[in-house]
This record gives sequence, C-alpha cells and structure tokens, in this order.
Amino acid sequence: MTTISETTPKPMARTARATRPTRAGNTLLRWCFVAPAVLYMLAFFGYPLVRNVIMSFQHYTPRTYFTGQAPFNGLDNWRAVFDNPLFTDSLWHTLLFTVGSLLGQFVLGLALAVFFSRRFRLSGIARAVLLLPWLVPMVVSSVVWRKLLDQDTGVINTLLADLHLTDSPVLWLSSPNVALLSAVLVNIWIGIPFNMVILYGGLQEIPRDLYEAASLDGAGAWRTFRSVTLPLLRPVVTVVLVLGFMSTVKILDLILALTGGGPADSTQTLGTVTYQLSFLQLDFGQGAVVGNVLILISTVFAVLYLRANRSDFGQGK
Repeated sequence: MTTISETTPKPMARTARATRPTRAGNTLLRWCFVAPAVLYMLAFFGYPLVRNVIMSFQHYTPRTYFTGQAPFNGLDNWRAVFDNPLFTDSLWHTLLFTVGSLLGQFVLGLALAVFFSRRFRLSGIARAVLLLPWLVPMVVSSVVWRKLLDQDTGVINTLLADLHLTDSPVLWLSSPNVALLSAVLVNIWIGIPFNMVILYGGLQEIPRDLYEAASLDGAGAWRTFRSVTLPLLRPVVTVVLVLGFMSTVKILDLILALTGGGPADSTQTLGTVTYQLSFLQLDFGQGAVVGNVLILISTVFAVLYLRANRSDFGQGK
C-alpha cells in the first residue's frame, strides 16, 4: 500500500511538467502568427511616422539628399509654420471642407441606403449606376467637374440660365466665396456611393421582426427609424464616419485638380499646404510639421469618437 501511494502522484507531476512546455509552445505559436503583421506595421507605418517627426525638427532640403546632412534646428520649423497665415487659413478651410463633406455624404448616403433597402424593380441596376462616381479616379472626377463648373462654357451654368434661375454665370471655381463650397459639393458627390454601400449593408443586418414589432406597437416611420434603425446601425455609422474623416481631412488630389488651392488661397487645406511646402517650396521640414498636425488631428478624432461611441453603446446595453 505504501508503494502504491508513493507512486500515484508521479504521473500527475509528469503531466504538470508536460503542460508547461505545451502552454509556452502555444504562446510562441501565437506570436509567430502575429509577428509578420507587427513587423509590417513597424516597417511601413511606425518608421515613416517616427522619421516624419524627426524631420520636422531638421533643416531638410533637397541638398540633404546629396550631402546627407540635415542639421537640427529645434522648433524653427514649427514656429515658421504656425506664424504663417496660410496655415491658419488652411486649418479653417480643412474644418469646413471636412464637416461639410461628411454631413453631405452621410445624410445623402443614408437616405439612398434606406431607399434601396425597400426592394423594387431594377433596384440592383440603379445601385450599380450610383457606384460609378466611387469607381472613377478622383483626379478624373475633378477634371470633369472643373469642366462642368466652368463659368463660361460649363453645363451647370448653362442649365441654370436656361431654367432662369440665375441672371449671370456663377463663379463656381473663380470666386473666393464660392470655390470652397464647390469643392465640398464635388467631394460629396464622390463620397455618396461609399456611404450608401456600407450603410446599406448595415441595414440588411437588422432583423425584420423588429420593424414588425414596432409597427404593431403603433410606431410611425420616423419613430421606428429613430428607435430601431439608428441604434442598431451605430457600429456601421462609426466605421463610415471614421473612415470618411480619415480620407477627407487629408484630401489633396481633388483640390489640386479642381482649384489648385485658389483662387486667392481660398481652397487651401492642410493637405495642399503640405504639398506646397514640401514639393513646391522644397522645405521638407516645414512640410513634415503640417503632416504631423494632420496625423495628430486624425488620431485625436478617431480616439475620441470611438471612445464616445463605445461608452454610449455600453450605456445602451
């Protein structure tokens, strides 16, 4: 009996010892799967970000590419950028452009998504046609709209005149008071399909039983939309707004092809100022400063919006 009792714990101890390497092996295996993604992020996102921050504190010019010398100049680049009136104006223009574009794209995209969620004949073809602005390269769309909005030969002014809605041509792209609005309208037209597709997909995931229950309770269309559709669509709305903000706040090609930042710098945004400082004035240090400001704004918006949405969702639960 003594021999049996002494030998009984040994297999258990052997099992415990064998479990530790297995757990360690599983942890190592998990890290092996994650490592490529981590290395990719560090190489293609982490390094450029750190390099851009360092560049903003250097006197970095085309000469640096030949000499390899980029002396640190402290906060000189930051002071020069913040003291530049163009930077202040571009901040304001970026805010107006981003907010106006997001509101227009989201409201119209959601309206179309709700409209197409009711099945009708040829709805699939109509959705496919509405996707065309999203498929066309932005530069091509901007060039086409520049022709359409031309004050002398543009189709838009011709149509307005034929309908007797205007007495004189509207200076869509040559008036400092109207050019930014024109850029916002063009960007709304380009971004509507993206919002419509994502929101339409979210609407399809909402159970139909909830709408039937709301109808039996006597809820009208607006109350059903506010109490059923919007709460359940919130995660999709978060994705749409965050991605829309990220793509809009740094937009460059549309402005360059449509107005070139003019007239009188009335459509200069942070993206165009970065391009102007880096590739026209060839002051890469100051261009890096504006780029860092863009990254900071995008990061702050994403963190604040996601946290607010998460807390609201938690309270709803």
